[in-house]
Amino acid sequence: MPTFFVDLNLNQIIDAITAGRDNYNLKPFFYNPLHDEGTIQYRHEIMQELENETLMENIKSFAEKMVVTRRYLALVDKLDFKTFKEGWFLEAAEVYCEAITGLAYDLTRANLKSRGFLAFRDYMTNYINSDGFISILAETKRLKTVLATIKYSVIINGLTVRVRKYEGEIDYSVEVEQTFEKFKQGVVKDYRVKLYEGSAMNYVEAQILDFVAELYPDIFANLDNFYTQHHNYFLDETISVFDREIQFYIAYLEFIARFKRAGLKFCYPQITHTSKEIYDYEGFDLALANKLINERSSVVCNDFYLKDKERIFVVSGPNQGGKTTFARTFGQLHYLVCLGCPVPGKEARLFLFDRLFTHFERVENIKDLRGKLEDDLVRIHDTLNQSTSNSIIIINEILSSTTLKDAIFLSKEVMEKLLGLDLLAVWVTFVEELASFSEKTVSMVSTVVPENPALRTFKIVRKPADGLSYAITIAEKYGVTYKSLKERIRP
Repeated sequence: MPTFFVDLNLNQIIDAITAGRDNYNLKPFFYNPLHDEGTIQYRHEIMQELENETLMENIKSFAEKMVVTRRYLALVDKLDFKTFKEGWFLEAAEVYCEAITGLAYDLTRANLKSRGFLAFRDYMTNYINSDGFISILAETKRLKTVLATIKYSVIINGLTVRVRKYEGEIDYSVEVEQTFEKFKQGVVKDYRVKLYEGSAMNYVEAQILDFVAELYPDIFANLDNFYTQHHNYFLDETISVFDREIQFYIAYLEFIARFKRAGLKFCYPQITHTSKEIYDYEGFDLALANKLINERSSVVCNDFYLKDKERIFVVSGPNQGGKTTFARTFGQLHYLVCLGCPVPGKEARLFLFDRLFTHFERVENIKDLRGKLEDDLVRIHDTLNQSTSNSIIIINEILSSTTLKDAIFLSKEVMEKLLGLDLLAVWVTFVEELASFSEKTVSMVSTVVPENPALRTFKIVRKPADGLSYAITIAEKYGVTYKSLKERIRP
């Protein structure tokens, strides 16, 4: 997991997306961003293709059958009794063939446009017409048919069990029930024992099955040959890879569907690796939105854009006003676009970065013998040394442990380095002097309700930092506003 995941709450997002899909091991897909526009566009095409409900349901139906197939094959590896093992292997083959033929048919009917699906459809067409698949499909059908014709009788006499071919014995159970029906008086206790139905087999059942195999040697010899020929080669590798990778797309689309139902917007952003004129309209923090939707609370969306020489957002304003959320949103958006995923917002143009760095406050660690200020400086120094002009840095409340004078001095030194790199950054800070530091810096301010400055709107707007929100809120907290003071000194 990338080191910045926790700061941006991306770990929460990925945990929610992959929940219930542990067998597919999807997290590595989310831990490895793409750095090629062509590959990102390739994923966009597949995502857009899967927005077709019919195709999505067809793929999910295929995936469900593949889950059953793998479950049966895993069971085969655990079973001890030879004939029983071979029978479950045949069941797995039948489900696998149903999954393959069903998906191949569905893909031929679909109006596909993406490069990924078109290539996979061609592969599926060739695969189902291959000698290997035609053979296993035909053998599976034939074996299932002949096995269904087997009839046998089990005769139990004390501790003795005999097995023989069914010889047309008459079933008198219905006649017996009808004969004794007239003696029935009200509800009586049911003494019937319910037989366990499961995938396991005890030794008595296994011996009965072995006796049945002796009664029909040719059929069970064919079953044994089928297992011997195919147990080392069964699942096609390319189809198995598809079965896993397609879950990455399905998981993400199903995750964001709940946000769309709540009225939030997602888009496929434009991607740029040269121009740094970026924007996103009606974006939001996906991790926070997931929590708020669960609580049935409203989600506040924000806009941002950079143009011309602008590179760095300097975010100021009152505490608990959404500044850190804005910074996280910026980071999440740029990371998600590098996965080839649709991102929060109705329209966006985002930068294809080489590396993403975050600098959030850390709890002091007594083992490294560094104070908080020294730790801030060491960490930001390392970040700046590793960054390039194509990097993104997100800073949240750095240098808060020193005096205002020193914080201003050190912040300006760091800002000079950032501007020299010409990279993209978001800096949440109480040092408002940074907001107007350069033509490359853009002031963003978290706003309050004008009539009641103690209430936050959680809207981050593009405007000069003025410190008023801080001042009014602090003054109200300590009862030193003009109105409060006037009332206190009234004679």
